[in-house]
Amino acid sequence: MTAAADRPMRWNRLLELLAEAGRLSVEEASERLGVSPATVRRDFTALAEQQLATRTHGGIVATSVAYDLPARYRHGDEAKQRIAEHAAGLIDTHAVVGLNGGTTTTAVARALASRPDLATATDERLTLVTNALNIAAEMVLRPYLRTICLGGMARRESYELHGPLAERSLAELRLDTVVLGVNAISVEGGAQCTHLDESGVNAEMVRRAQHVIAVATSDKLHRTALARICPIDRIHVLVTDGDADPESVAALRASGVRVDLV
Repeated sequence: MTAAADRPMRWNRLLELLAEAGRLSVEEASERLGVSPATVRRDFTALAEQQLATRTHGGIVATSVAYDLPARYRHGDEAKQRIAEHAAGLIDTHAVVGLNGGTTTTAVARALASRPDLATATDERLTLVTNALNIAAEMVLRPYLRTICLGGMARRESYELHGPLAERSLAELRLDTVVLGVNAISVEGGAQCTHLDESGVNAEMVRRAQHVIAVATSDKLHRTALARICPIDRIHVLVTDGDADPESVAALRASGVRVDLV
């Protein structure tokens, strides 16, 4: 990724990293992309000029969440869409479903909302419980879904609500299934996320659920992240794309996780 022709691909990757972490340093981006710090600085300046990020001393911070970025800057949309549609198809019509925030879980929520059997259901509705403001704002417009949004402090980079209030809200609820977006997942590390303030709410969702479906693109299978959400034995199903590393998939399956490749 050094030629000018590779610039759009680099920007895709930079914006994906920025959407996950909320901020990105020159040193981190240089290491993750395998390019020089000078190249990263030029890319950061260009992204700031297009108002896709805010330049800071030594890096950039997010000015848009990942699901609001222009389509041409998104990375892995096709894989995420396949994952989302498959995961949405695993949900029972009358379930109480928890969703944390993120690009993939947002896609799952949209896939659920587009299921014809839910739109035509005449008895009890599917219930969505989420700490993501953007998901709640979209789903509340669907009369055939019941939407519950948890309270808490909002994190502007991801629209996720977190903190003691969100966790206390969850303590009063029962979840049939959680669709869990993660920043990393492995047998050793379990399900992981980048931010400590989100890990508590995510972990409480897992504790309140009978069934946990993790959704993650294949690159998350060989990453690590700061905070563990839950050990791998709390994950029942992982839905990922067909580019997943075969050894990682085999290890996850050997640990008892059902891995669906889509």
